[in-house]
Amino acid sequence: MDRRKVRAAVGTTVFLVLAPGVVAGLGPWLVTRWRMHGPLALHVVGALLIAAGAFVLLHAYVRFVVEGLGTPAPVAPPERLVVGGLYRHVRNPIYIAVTATLVGQALLFGRLELLVYAAAFLAVCAAFVQWYEEPHLARKFGAEYEAYRHEVPAWWPRLRSRPSRGLTP
Repeated sequence: MDRRKVRAAVGTTVFLVLAPGVVAGLGPWLVTRWRMHGPLALHVVGALLIAAGAFVLLHAYVRFVVEGLGTPAPVAPPERLVVGGLYRHVRNPIYIAVTATLVGQALLFGRLELLVYAAAFLAVCAAFVQWYEEPHLARKFGAEYEAYRHEVPAWWPRLRSRPSRGLTP
């Protein structure tokens, strides 16, 4: 593995622990202390949402390392625009994955406060995307980002990826 990928992998791992780890780990633990309440069916649905969110989150972080040669962190951004994998279906899989994990925890632990927390998290992410991330990506990647933005929805994943017009990979 080349040095850029090693550096990206280390930075991405640190950011994974610090950002989603705190938001979807420490925050819910402070509310729940991992004590479950409510019916078993909600626990099962919650566990499935947590597993799906974790899978999507890890997949998205790996894309930043292998495709972007950087991290999702604004302090160590990718060198290349990440458009492959799940990013062919939705532009913000990390925020969606963390939100799904939080909703899953709300169901698993039977805590309404975590649904409110998930909604607040998503609102903050949407504002961050609107006012910082999208303008920054447009400046950094120009026409490539604008084409990607035009082709791929921001928040609601499309089920099939369309052949990209000039986007790689």
